[in-house]
Amino acid sequence: MGQPVVHFEIGTRQGDKSKQFYSELFGWNIESHGPANMINTGSGEGIQGNIAVPDQEPKSYVTFYVQVDDINQSLAKAEKLGGKVLVPASDVPGMGQFAWFADLDGNAIGLWKSA
Repeated sequence: MGQPVVHFEIGTRQGDKSKQFYSELFGWNIESHGPANMINTGSGEGIQGNIAVPDQEPKSYVTFYVQVDDINQSLAKAEKLGGKVLVPASDVPGMGQFAWFADLDGNAIGLWKSA
């Protein structure tokens, strides 16, 4: 199995203003589900995403998530290649696990493993 890009996330300090901005700009339907504002692009093509208002830095960012078989193994490999773990494997109840690492240029990249 390959490791597809399965999700995108937009971090913002502007919360409701950003939801309105992207909704009006692209016609996206954005629904709040707890701390996540899930984006339905309205298309059967591409991937879906969410808008987040994080408690920690960075607060403004755009990232994508790659689906992997083993998050900890992927984080270890990223570190071996020169990356840095930003957020260790973390549970998303009923959905799966995610983690973030920084690549060689400091870009935050997400990892995802479905439950």
